[in-house]
Amino acid sequence: MAYIESRKNLTGGALGVAGLGLTFAGVAGPYWPVVVVGLYGAGALIAPPERVAPPDFPDPSAQLDELRGDFGTLRTYLADIELPPAAAGRLTELTELLAALLEPGWVAEVLAHDPEGVHALSRAVRQDVPEAVDTFVRTRWWTRLTPGTEPPERHLERQLGLLQEELGRLASTLRDTEARRQESHTRYLEDRSG
Repeated sequence: MAYIESRKNLTGGALGVAGLGLTFAGVAGPYWPVVVVGLYGAGALIAPPERVAPPDFPDPSAQLDELRGDFGTLRTYLADIELPPAAAGRLTELTELLAALLEPGWVAEVLAHDPEGVHALSRAVRQDVPEAVDTFVRTRWWTRLTPGTEPPERHLERQLGLLQEELGRLASTLRDTEARRQESHTRYLEDRSG
């Protein structure tokens, strides 16, 4: 069925019909079947190749939905971890920022058009935060055996602070993008009315 709608068949069919026209005009003579088939074959050979369909990538909104589910899993994991007060405060601020970035609404709409932003958010939720907390939990046990080393809480606080800065820059970029979009729409309406 796909060949019937193909460019090769359509081009060959058009030239075959032209061969029938030549036959009715008396040009093809007794060899008209050879002329019609030959023109059809020539058309099929010279027809441009079929266009390959572009890949069907998942909708960015679907990626954000999956990421929201993973963030719920991360929150469940973090609820069972005991952290020192300073690190717990940093982690709370970071998870609130992540929740705000993943919340459905205008932020998600703007974020859906920023693949690098989705990647940064995905990396933070799926890798950076769980790895930082897990490393702290494992390292905390070892520091009891080796006193005098730098406490793992400081490393965790710095890591969470760096992640918060990175996601804060992402939030700022998204806010600026939305502001530019609003300004552009305002200019469009002004130009249209004026």
